[in-house]
Amino acid sequence: MIVLKKDLLFISLITKNVTYVTLNCKLKLSIQKKTGLTMEKIKVSIIGGAGYGAAEILRQLSDRDDVEIHKISSKDYIGKKIGEVHRSMWGSDIVVEDISPKECVKGADFVFLAMPHVITAGVAMELFDEDVRIIDLSGDFRLENLTDYEVDYAPHHPCADRLGTFVYGMPELNGEAIKSAKHVASPGCFATGIALGLLPLAKNGHLKNSRIRTVAITGSSGSGVNPIAGTHHPLRVNNLKTYKTLSHQHCSEIVQTLHNAGGDKISLDFVPVSGPLARGILAVSQFDLPDELHLELVREMYHEYYESNPLVSVMPKGQSAEVVAIAGTARVEISLEARKDEYSGKTTISCVSAIDNLIKGGAGQAIQCFNLMTGKAVNFGYEKAGLWP
Repeated sequence: MIVLKKDLLFISLITKNVTYVTLNCKLKLSIQKKTGLTMEKIKVSIIGGAGYGAAEILRQLSDRDDVEIHKISSKDYIGKKIGEVHRSMWGSDIVVEDISPKECVKGADFVFLAMPHVITAGVAMELFDEDVRIIDLSGDFRLENLTDYEVDYAPHHPCADRLGTFVYGMPELNGEAIKSAKHVASPGCFATGIALGLLPLAKNGHLKNSRIRTVAITGSSGSGVNPIAGTHHPLRVNNLKTYKTLSHQHCSEIVQTLHNAGGDKISLDFVPVSGPLARGILAVSQFDLPDELHLELVREMYHEYYESNPLVSVMPKGQSAEVVAIAGTARVEISLEARKDEYSGKTTISCVSAIDNLIKGGAGQAIQCFNLMTGKAVNFGYEKAGLWP
């Protein structure tokens, strides 16, 4: 039996309990199994194809049977094959083009925006009325408050009325909303690592009037593809240094995320550290637990909150989260320890989380959103183990 596209559309229109995208994808898979027909692929374009985010998107999507890379646009490397730009894609015939945003998304189902903030917002403005679903990797649409954006990113937002209209693309918090979203803002790397280490406490109402202190070490790839003094190899390889101390642009995003999860009146003191590794983030967050809590109750909360998330591992007592275990994957490791102070009587908890900043902290999380938006499991394509060591 052959089912035509118009039949798929008709069936999806009369079915009220699922979205068109989810039903369409499920029907395609079912029909393909029964008939042996090759179904139409999901067409994906990328605007901003020269950076590390685009490289990771291409690495994950270019060999998937359900995806076709439609177009890649960039102001750099115009006319070059993508393998000349990102060596991991060597042999690919995809060419980087200097075309308008509308031309890049014409005929595409999805577009990933992989550009710096402010530039991204200007491009997005040209695409809002197009029939294409947007996944943005910049910081332009993560925040809901204009003042936060002006403090953290730029004194002017090109389309401030769009703040708060994108679904925040953290599957562990907004999985259901992501599925039907047209526009998704993929979270920042530090924001992902730190928030995931604290979400269960916020969700259970235990982050209220809380002062959190976090130190997080990040790899050099978090600074982007263009070399700067802070990522220059001779100065970084044998070095540790803080930067943007207590003023990093992800602070507002982290507090907003924890507030939306159930926290209230949260204060965050955040110190980022530049580390001598290419990729990875290790975040250590500490604060005093409410009197009614102890470590084992907290562990139970974390296991319950993340039990349906196969890529989040709450480590056994005494085993710390670490970067080498998650590098190259979308996995998250979280470890918990606590100590009761003999003088104050307060119990301090330490939440340690580890992520790959380019995958779970960047393009990989965007692809997890893409998976949900196309009716797949959040971990589709990420079932393989990472490298060890």
